[in-house]
Amino acid sequence: MKTQTKVLVVGGGAVGCGIALALAKAGWETMLVERDELTAGSTWHAAGLLPLFNMGYATGHIHDFSVKLYAGLEAETGLNAGFTRCGNLRMAQTDARMDEYKLYSSTAETIGIEHQFLTPAQIRERWPLVRTEDLKGALFHPTDGYINPADVTQAMAKGARMAGAVIERRVQVNAYRWTGSEWIVECERMVEKGGNLVPSGEIFEIRAEHVVTATGNHAQRTARLLGIKIPAIPVEHQYIVTEPDPALAAWRAEGNPEHPVLRDADAKWYVREERGGWILGPYEKNAPARFLYDVPDSFRADLFPLDLERIEEEYMSFIHRIPTSETVGLKDDFNGPICYTPDGNPLVGPAPGLRNMWLAEGFSFGITAAGGTGHYLAQMMTEGEAEIDMAALDPRRFGSWMTTEYAARKNEECYDHVFILHHPDEERPACRPLRTSPAYDRQKSRGAQFGQVNGWERPNYFGPVDAPENFDHDARSFRRGGWWQYARAEAEAVRNAAGLIDATAFAKHRVSGPGATAFLDWFTTNKLPKVGRINLTYALTETGTTRTEYTIVRRAEDDYYLVSAGAWADYDRDNLLKSVQDFMAAGGDFVSVQDVTTQWGVFAIAGPASRDVLARLIRDADPATALSNKRFPWLSAKDIELGMVPVMAIRVAYTGELGWELHHPIEMQNHLFDRLMEAGEPLGLKLVGARAQNWLRQEKSYRAFGTELGRDATPLEAGLDRFVDLDKDFRGKQAMLDKGIRSACVTLLIDGPADADPWGREGVFLDGKRVGRLTSGGYSVAFGKQIGMGYVRPDLAAAGTRVKVRMLGDLYDAEVTEDSPYDPGNERIRQNG
Repeated sequence: MKTQTKVLVVGGGAVGCGIALALAKAGWETMLVERDELTAGSTWHAAGLLPLFNMGYATGHIHDFSVKLYAGLEAETGLNAGFTRCGNLRMAQTDARMDEYKLYSSTAETIGIEHQFLTPAQIRERWPLVRTEDLKGALFHPTDGYINPADVTQAMAKGARMAGAVIERRVQVNAYRWTGSEWIVECERMVEKGGNLVPSGEIFEIRAEHVVTATGNHAQRTARLLGIKIPAIPVEHQYIVTEPDPALAAWRAEGNPEHPVLRDADAKWYVREERGGWILGPYEKNAPARFLYDVPDSFRADLFPLDLERIEEEYMSFIHRIPTSETVGLKDDFNGPICYTPDGNPLVGPAPGLRNMWLAEGFSFGITAAGGTGHYLAQMMTEGEAEIDMAALDPRRFGSWMTTEYAARKNEECYDHVFILHHPDEERPACRPLRTSPAYDRQKSRGAQFGQVNGWERPNYFGPVDAPENFDHDARSFRRGGWWQYARAEAEAVRNAAGLIDATAFAKHRVSGPGATAFLDWFTTNKLPKVGRINLTYALTETGTTRTEYTIVRRAEDDYYLVSAGAWADYDRDNLLKSVQDFMAAGGDFVSVQDVTTQWGVFAIAGPASRDVLARLIRDADPATALSNKRFPWLSAKDIELGMVPVMAIRVAYTGELGWELHHPIEMQNHLFDRLMEAGEPLGLKLVGARAQNWLRQEKSYRAFGTELGRDATPLEAGLDRFVDLDKDFRGKQAMLDKGIRSACVTLLIDGPADADPWGREGVFLDGKRVGRLTSGGYSVAFGKQIGMGYVRPDLAAAGTRVKVRMLGDLYDAEVTEDSPYDPGNERIRQNG
């Protein structure tokens, strides 16, 4: 048996075989081991649907690639994968659901996924067995369909073998050991005994430069073996198969085509034809998480008992939608484990803290995602990065604070949210609040309506404290929701007086030691600031795209304080630590990295009155000049005292107004909050949430990581040349230059509809052709119209270029503005006191 390979894939379900296929075709020596038989996990009992619909850009690309790959597998391998391209009809009972489909349509357009909208009359004409009088319409994917999970897995496995991969069954991994240059994977042969799979006692090792885990329901065992956290835990999913429906048989006997996969999203189920009958798959409430710690050795290709009471509501709505099914009996049932993650996206990418260890876990739509995951993960491994930004799937997006209980409860919530309306301002309630800053209760009592970022509760906006009983703070909309008027008032307060924003969730790291300066000079694109000053800078991938944005405060010659996006704290820490290891391994001096995120609270105060608010609190020998431009210039940092609180104040404002970030000992936050509110309320200080801040930063064309900034664009493409020092060497520099300018980041002012703003998923068009896409969107209080940021063809990036933006199905006029359309000279930021 082979015991040495370039890459070892652990897990022989659809995802593992898709990865092995892609890596082998990319030219890497590939081996796959499976503890049982190929498809023995969730793959065997999956319904085999291939839903192209996905609100995420990266996941949408993955699903699209899979469907196209599967269509050609038989020609490539000679094995029929059982692909039936019957289409997918996603029905809508409400106008809000149609709005969701229109927003999705923008994402689909940017990916190139074929789709069309149908009226109820068109549905009824094409598929008369479907009841339509209570529908608003539907979204139809003609290239969608379903596939046989076992057949497609075997076809991908054969394709992998044809490309040189070795696949071994009945091999269980028991341990992983990193030597510094390769993984030693301890394996054991498994044998069948009394219907169970048991260890044989035959132990051997496989050496591999890289390892990919695609262990499905066994992800918790994998996490324990690797010493990391993987929040992938299965949830029960049941579906039923009916006896043949005579009306369906008659319909097909007349020569009519197979029904598309039917999805009644508002009723929370999917249905497809199966041998003259129907398969009904509901996504009901109260489906339990299973295997929180281990899959029992006795559980192989097994199922759980059916719980018909739990799906009674969905079953009755199925009969309502297809009335001929009422008299049809049940033929078979399936209730098996399907893995989920807290946000529903799989975990695809580097394992935190480990070298050359890659995760592909937590696939709730594993059949749909298998081929595309293999393709893009193989790009990441063999080329350095995928052609699309895969950060939304990065395993390090979940913090190490996450527990098994949290993951299980969030995964259950994610399951019953499969068919809910996916508003862009969606906030899911399970396991909240959990991570709270000390001022959480004070803000809540003042009307704060919280969102969640990396587990932290962060105010989205501040609603009325004395709201009437029928006021719905949780109201969501694809248009301007109930929160909109409050966000607008907060944005206006920042522009006209002052606003206070809780930014405690920021990721914060201290980088120090004798090698800190040389390390950061190599690690980031910009010149390092002088002591007491700050700069904005970027860490790049090896392929020259943007991995992270940092604000760097230089506290001393070799002591730096780095601030980055709160959603990416563990992602940034992992990248920092691995980069420091690379630097020191290459001969660099010692560098210390400390994650100090939970030690420091942060308030951002901004607006023309912000200096006056702080002047009432500052303790200084000359308080009248302590905050002046001369003593405290823009882009500098100072240790100051506000009342009794020592504060590291940074003169910068993400909103584009005069302002400071106030980094303070987190245990003193409540005292500081009370003093700031006392001093500020007479001057018009208003509490401000993340939504207003997001609008304001777009008026200044401030790029944000995860939207304009990501692993698919360089800082030069993002228009951030002023933060890139080409006179020095830094990681990714040549790769960045080699990429050139493939697209350009712009800010657009949009003459959109009266009741809606863009969300950052919309396509940009010129003469009827798509020429770009938005990555952010919102409302501009300065210009009184919609605003957005995104990427367009470089020849369309000049200010004054007229284009159109598709919002909720219609095209609206838009104009490319100069960068920072609000206060382009930064006069308001620099104003003196």
